[in-house]
Amino acid sequence: MDAFPHYFDIVLFAMIAVFLVLRLRSVLGRRTGNERRRDLMGRPPAARGNVVAFGHRAAPQPMPRLNAPPAGGVQDALGQIRAADPGFDPGQFVAGARVAFATVVDAFAAGDKTRLRPLLSDEVFRPFCAAIDERDTAGERLETRIVALKQAEIVEAGLAGRLARVTIKFVSDQIHVLRSRDASVVDGDPERPIEKTDFWTFVRDTRSTDPNWVLVATSSG
Repeated sequence: MDAFPHYFDIVLFAMIAVFLVLRLRSVLGRRTGNERRRDLMGRPPAARGNVVAFGHRAAPQPMPRLNAPPAGGVQDALGQIRAADPGFDPGQFVAGARVAFATVVDAFAAGDKTRLRPLLSDEVFRPFCAAIDERDTAGERLETRIVALKQAEIVEAGLAGRLARVTIKFVSDQIHVLRSRDASVVDGDPERPIEKTDFWTFVRDTRSTDPNWVLVATSSG
């Protein structure tokens, strides 16, 4: 008979323990609606991008606009880009940009959208296509030839987050001739080159495995 209270205490403690476990589960297992959703695949956020592909085109990415040259000058900005991307070499970049310049000028004159597409961002590709379509509708043909590319130098650079931005000044002698359906000259002189100054801006995601840059802006001086 003396053992009964002892067994009664064990049962009581067991009931209390079960009660506490159930209470803890009801509190700790309850969702509040503020939990962050877990990425089950462990994938990083997808990159968005505008980058000049001298070969393959990367996915479009919005690029914060740089309203002024970076403090400390272009050389400091190029140093920042190189720090973010050790493979970046300004000399090789300019050499590639010269090739891109000649390719884009030639493809635009020929109305070759397929060749233009991988080299241009959407913001640049659309107006280029509109100009080509306008020429086609009017039955006009543009003849452009770069007689001499006299200058190609980096005049502005910057790094906004992971996105590098470089502007090159091109000075070239070009022959531009616009012909009508009957091949008569509408504008330009086939024998007389004109000097043109162009500013082209390229961007690239410095963390991308794609080494190519994309043309995101053009202007003439």
